[in-house]
Amino acid sequence: MASLPFLPYGRQSVEEDDIAAVAAVLRGDWLTQGPAVAGFERALAARVGAAEAVACANGTAALRLAYAALCIGPGDAVVVPSNTFLATASAARHAGAEVAFADVDPDSGLMGVAEAEAAIARARKAGWRVRALAPVHYAGQTAPTAALAALAQAEGLALVEDACHAIGTVDLSGGHERPVGAGWPEVEAGSLTVFSFHPVKTIAAGEGGAVTGNDPALMARVRRLCNHGMMREPQAGEGFTDPDAALDAEGNPNPWYYEMAEPGFNHRLSDIHAALVLSQLGRLDRFVERRSRLMALYAGRLAPLAPLVRPPALVPGCRPAWHLCAARIDFPAAGRTRSAVMAGLRALGVGTQVHYIPVHRQPYWRRRYGDLALPGAMSHYAHTLSLPLFPAMADDDVDRVAAALERVLS
Repeated sequence: MASLPFLPYGRQSVEEDDIAAVAAVLRGDWLTQGPAVAGFERALAARVGAAEAVACANGTAALRLAYAALCIGPGDAVVVPSNTFLATASAARHAGAEVAFADVDPDSGLMGVAEAEAAIARARKAGWRVRALAPVHYAGQTAPTAALAALAQAEGLALVEDACHAIGTVDLSGGHERPVGAGWPEVEAGSLTVFSFHPVKTIAAGEGGAVTGNDPALMARVRRLCNHGMMREPQAGEGFTDPDAALDAEGNPNPWYYEMAEPGFNHRLSDIHAALVLSQLGRLDRFVERRSRLMALYAGRLAPLAPLVRPPALVPGCRPAWHLCAARIDFPAAGRTRSAVMAGLRALGVGTQVHYIPVHRQPYWRRRYGDLALPGAMSHYAHTLSLPLFPAMADDDVDRVAAALERVLS
């Protein structure tokens, strides 16, 4: 078994048409701020059913843009589940906001309404002005987004869906099919969705991200903040950088003109990255189908290992585009530490990872907020181990992983 190719927990699937798309950009006139980015934005918006998409450098940049576009800042707070990658919380802190960490369901790792309400109450008790909910669609499954959207609307909060794991997932929690990224226009304070296109995600840009939404003014602000806060056309009532240079004799903006209404970022995506992810977007359905097939195989192959090993808990209300196979393992009952299991699997050619160390336990946040009691997040962390899952895996690879896991646990 050890002589077989190593199986990482995740990896990109790059094909010849992806390479050709990138090569075409390299041979063309635009390496950045060109037509590939605009083409990807149009295709992504159409795919997820949003009015508009803004491409950016990575998922973290997408979160920063979403919080900034919503004018979240000092004195505000964002509700973030503790079971997530660091960026969901740190991007809010970069905006100057506090983070109200929410607990999660110990099996699914997802924040529900009760957990969000508890975090809101804790934040308000601390004197924070809660401004947004940021549910994380962990591993490709959705949080109960319809109920969270209703909570956001009732509380006057914005909704920022962290869908960095969930491109291609369909939300069913509102009683009908809604692709993740379509947004929730009924949330009057603002509804935005952020994506990541890191190589281990379902489609890859190398590094890349996007924000989708339906509010024209809000999305215009996302786009402006992505590019230094800069606008090419003079804005009425804003005042010109150079009144004599703003308009030509016919009253049209001069071609060199730009003005900055507020500080922004350079979070742009290059055309090189956009060409790759646009090509991959065309195979999204195939990737999602293959990942679903592998997860079905895992469910059957891991069943004999119960109760020591369980596949990820299925949640109602979504049709997942699986990003992770986050298995649930009772390490104490097996008499093995997680580190020993990971080392044993690695020796057999199987890579694994842990998603995630609860963010509220990180040193920075513990210094800031003390030791929070979030038992669901801690229980999920204690029993989770992400097994290999990527489209290039063969069916037999699932048997190989399960056999290796059985050997290490026995």
